Amino acid sequence: MLNDWQHGGFGLYLHWPFCQAKCPYCDFNSHVSREVDQDAWLEGFKNEISLYSRQTEGRTLDSIFFGGGTPSLMTPKTVEGILDTVRSHWALDTECEITMEANPTSVEAANFEGYRKAGVNRLSLGVQSLNDLDLKRLGRLHDVAQAMNAIELARSVFDNMSFDLIYARQDQTIEDWEDELHRALALEPSHISLYQLTIEAGTAFGDRFAAGMLKGLPSEDLAADMYDLTISTCADAGLLSYEVSNFARPGVESRHNRVYWRTGDYIGIGPGAHGRITVNGTRYATEAAKMPAKWLDMASEAGAETVRAKLNAKEMEQEFLLMGLRLTEGVDLARHPSLIADPDFLKNFKYLKDLELIKMVGDRLIVTPQGRPLLNSVTRQLLAD
Repeated sequence: MLNDWQHGGFGLYLHWPFCQAKCPYCDFNSHVSREVDQDAWLEGFKNEISLYSRQTEGRTLDSIFFGGGTPSLMTPKTVEGILDTVRSHWALDTECEITMEANPTSVEAANFEGYRKAGVNRLSLGVQSLNDLDLKRLGRLHDVAQAMNAIELARSVFDNMSFDLIYARQDQTIEDWEDELHRALALEPSHISLYQLTIEAGTAFGDRFAAGMLKGLPSEDLAADMYDLTISTCADAGLLSYEVSNFARPGVESRHNRVYWRTGDYIGIGPGAHGRITVNGTRYATEAAKMPAKWLDMASEAGAETVRAKLNAKEMEQEFLLMGLRLTEGVDLARHPSLIADPDFLKNFKYLKDLELIKMVGDRLIVTPQGRPLLNSVTRQLLAD
């Protein structure tokens, strides 16, 4: 168990908390700010990178991910400074994936070439919809024409790019989603992320929903039908569902997300960023200060980490199942042999297996196609005492 993280790899997540506007469905740690001192933020990131590198000396990074917020509001100079610092502290795998999330607005798209020169080799575009009305409902600042232009520009700059769409939106029919999905796949993406709209507490959509003001959301049955359609349509286009919401041609699956799902180690740097790191044989959950100003002050001094909690065996097993069962490949139970000896786990396993919601392939526990739409319930049942 001391080096179990190596089964999943080692990643670095960098959180840029600023956006041009707050989307009403978003529950990420993002803030609207007119002015950002990018030089000061670069120094904060550099200090945090140096701090964490001393705890993970000798490791090789498999992936680096700029998320947010809207990290494509960073200048290429800031990105270059961060990546130069990373390279000075860790070795990078020869196939290290360096991803930048971006929005399809013209001001950000103009920086794509600069990000590539800085070292970014994968772009993930937050398109979210190919319908102008729905883009407005979702609070997006771009329209469909800008999204299509950004996709074409990104493909001309990056060999590896992906884009996101959200389905199960207000007043969306299954025919609407089928048409939109076909239009997206006609762009021949090698990777695409397709998420069902979820209403999160604490968001503008959450408040509207609680007040009965968010009309036209699809029923659970219709959303499930949309998911089934998504799986089959993507498969017909050669994009396989390697994770619940992610589809790719073989060989271009997201390395960074696999670090999470395979419960590897990852460092989280930036306001509110979470991490999982193993130090001297102990695995810790970490969390950074959430508010940008506080994070920047702390990062400039002794460090911005506010939580470092030791994970016990039970907590690691829970994360192992919660994350790994999202993958089509499932989880290797040989990594956590104590699960097989747990009578509660075995009882729940038999119950779900009899329902044909899970199966075993060798040592791997896999959620079946029938079980995938019920993944949350399946996982809860497996973890029940």
